Amino acid sequence: MSRERTMHLGISFSPESGPAAAAGLDFGLFAQLVRKAEANALDMVVFADATPFEATTLVAALATVTSRIGLAAAASTVAHQPYNLARRFASLDIISHGRAGWNASMTQKPLEAANFSRPDGFSPDDFRRRTEEYIDIVQGLWKGWDADALLFDKSAGRFHDPEKMHLLDHKGEFFSVRGPLNVARSPQDTPVLVMSGLSPSDVDIAAAARTADVVLVSETSPENAKLFRDNLAARSTAYGRAPDAVKILVTLEPSGTPAETADRLEAQFRTGNCHGFNVVLPPQIAALDGFIGDVLPELQQRGFARHDYGGDTLRTNLGLAPGGAS
Repeated sequence: MSRERTMHLGISFSPESGPAAAAGLDFGLFAQLVRKAEANALDMVVFADATPFEATTLVAALATVTSRIGLAAAASTVAHQPYNLARRFASLDIISHGRAGWNASMTQKPLEAANFSRPDGFSPDDFRRRTEEYIDIVQGLWKGWDADALLFDKSAGRFHDPEKMHLLDHKGEFFSVRGPLNVARSPQDTPVLVMSGLSPSDVDIAAAARTADVVLVSETSPENAKLFRDNLAARSTAYGRAPDAVKILVTLEPSGTPAETADRLEAQFRTGNCHGFNVVLPPQIAALDGFIGDVLPELQQRGFARHDYGGDTLRTNLGLAPGGAS
């Protein structure tokens, strides 16, 4: 790439944005879509838990038919205990050879808690505090083993090096979790934490600055985008991280024509207020072909989008430091 900055590009498939109900349960369609995205070196595909398949199950299956593209799955902090969720994503990261991400939302779904013994849900403040504690637990469990902690030394009877195992021993407002996981350290150190559903409040921005690797934000005015970026960068620095430790991806749907979409993405990217985009498409081959066949080549010709992957893990391809560090 001739430019100093490369535009990171993710894809989300939204059944609501197109007539996909008839093919909704076709895993082959999702496999074909993701392989096409991978063939064009897109950074990742983000799966909401609104597809016909449970998102982490879908990602596990897709990991077996892909090799380079990142696979991020939404998983609810209400529907899962933190230990089980941490173990699931640690396993997904090993299965995918370091390409897994967890999309954690800071927004409560109105009816979800009623399916998990909380008919009244949580107050907004309780949900936010609970989610932050939950994320801290998951990230702590992911770091419970040093990379070389597991020895598997049968002759000496040593399964692991005790000095390289770290108990979490968490006792908080909402959860109590001892740890560690019974899964080894991730090939990319830890799965990528993608946060979405952020409000403009200082509380949410602070949570993202402290824990997130990637944030998905809605399209907004240049002035508001700059305020968000500056606030996130300042808070990241205050937590001892680099100002751009958290990658900002703007979620949007393509415009009418390919040229308009490319112009729109370039204009936003040139402001420096984001690191790339999460493009929402219906789960249709024609829709993906329209983006990768018309818009992506235009971005590549302008020097913003890459032609191939730069590394083997999602964290590397997004230019992220190990394990949410600076």
